[in-house]
Amino acid sequence: MKLTYGVKDKPKFGQTIIFAIQQLLAIMAATLVVPIIIGNDMSPAAALLGAGVGTFVYLCFTKFKSPVFLGSSFAFLGSMAAAFAGGVSMALGYVGLILGAVLAGLVYVIIAILVKIAGVNWLNKLMPPVVIGPTVAIIGLSLAGNAIGDLQAGDVATGSPYVALICGLIALIVTVLCSTYGKKMIKLIPFIMGILAGTAAATIFTIIGDVTGNDALKLVDFANFTNLWAEGVNLNTFITLPDFTFMTALDGVKEITLDYIIAIAVAYMPVAMVVFAEHVADHKNISSIIETDLLEDPGLHRTLLGDGVGSMVGAFFGGCPNTTYGESVACVAISGNASVITTLFAAIGAVAIAFFAPFVAFVNFIPACVMGGICVALYGFIAVSGLKMIQKVDLEKNRNLFVVSTILICGIGGLSLSFGDITITSIACALILGIIMNLILSREKDAE
Repeated sequence: MKLTYGVKDKPKFGQTIIFAIQQLLAIMAATLVVPIIIGNDMSPAAALLGAGVGTFVYLCFTKFKSPVFLGSSFAFLGSMAAAFAGGVSMALGYVGLILGAVLAGLVYVIIAILVKIAGVNWLNKLMPPVVIGPTVAIIGLSLAGNAIGDLQAGDVATGSPYVALICGLIALIVTVLCSTYGKKMIKLIPFIMGILAGTAAATIFTIIGDVTGNDALKLVDFANFTNLWAEGVNLNTFITLPDFTFMTALDGVKEITLDYIIAIAVAYMPVAMVVFAEHVADHKNISSIIETDLLEDPGLHRTLLGDGVGSMVGAFFGGCPNTTYGESVACVAISGNASVITTLFAAIGAVAIAFFAPFVAFVNFIPACVMGGICVALYGFIAVSGLKMIQKVDLEKNRNLFVVSTILICGIGGLSLSFGDITITSIACALILGIIMNLILSREKDAE
């Protein structure tokens, strides 16, 4: 894959700003939705700030060699919900969010130490391309339902799914055309062009709907902006202070009990073991894109430390543990821009935007159908990246065929296991079964 900008390249300042905004738009929807799902007055803006600071921590640990953005992790949704379970007060629940992220991060730190001592050769043997390739594909395919669901949804309940589909497809088609046929700068910012085109179409439909009284055409909610300007233009119109997790958690420290600590540890630490597999898959994927093995340089121990400590920091500010984002990896691949400076500016931008109310309002204004169209390209690219990893795998051999088929069917089929508050995701189950199948069949001899 030919990159326009490599990891160490430095685009012009103006270009870097635009690239950073594109990176933010690619990851922002998912990052903001996690605190919304959990509820309990969690602040999406604070989660975004935590993602920005966490990404900066990750970049420092990886010596600015890995162009990956960290965002709110969906894998910990059940764990985060457990922090508020059993009638726990909001203040104590916020303490649990921070405590859980710290415990999950410690799991990463321990694994990082073991990797530093033992190296990564054992991991490459345990997860060869025949295992990691279809697992990466599953990461993308498992998100397909989310993309299609958003593709047919507007931000207004009365909006027609068919009109939403038109706007989402406009966003997708413009993105694909810009990426394929765009010249110079346009080719490097296909997602920005797609989002702007899709949002413009949705806005036009909504205006027509308002004029004609046809609710089916209304896809966007102008309240995101009207509420912002309701009190006139003042400092609060532009600058807002997120509700930081640690501020609320301070009131709950005195409520901590040993039983609660144990419950949080049980909810978070096993999930960290599962997310480790996805961490490896994401870094194998980005390594294939930038043609540098990040597990060797800067090393898996550094990427783990960056991910783990970045997750702790993210939860301290916003409550959400962070993780490496496949959307970020796909954005790098599709745009051809792997410059780590872009990732750094995106991290700085995430911090700044968390305090800048108009941009948050604009992001909330983008209808779900438009982001759904964008995600068709993002998630699809993740899936295809995984399939590309097995191009050189000989599927004429039964051992390889069965390993790949086991992972794909279990992953697409949604095989998952739950033990109380702990859920082993379909991706983790597919990967574990793939590893077991590969080990069982590794003794097969090639036919003479």
